[in-house]
Amino acid sequence: MSTIAEIIDTLENKVLKIFSKMKILEQENQDLKNKLIRSATTIQTQSREIEALKMQYETLKMAKSLLGSDENKRDTKLKINSLIREIDYCIAQLSD
Repeated sequence: MSTIAEIIDTLENKVLKIFSKMKILEQENQDLKNKLIRSATTIQTQSREIEALKMQYETLKMAKSLLGSDENKRDTKLKINSLIREIDYCIAQLSD
């Protein structure tokens, strides 16, 4: 009987070790999920900041070209023409 008791004790120890490892892995899994959520939030925030900075850059580029810079003169002319067309369209709509 002692060999069966030893086998049972060994089996119990192995099962307890497995449960212990499982709890550790579950905790690590939860920690990784939390880290993933934080990373996704950070990425979204940075993406919004990038878009805002791109808009600021375009605005600054337009302002610089309006102040007499030769670098973006063509883009400025196209933007002004586009704005004039929009204004003309609005005036035409109001006239009707």
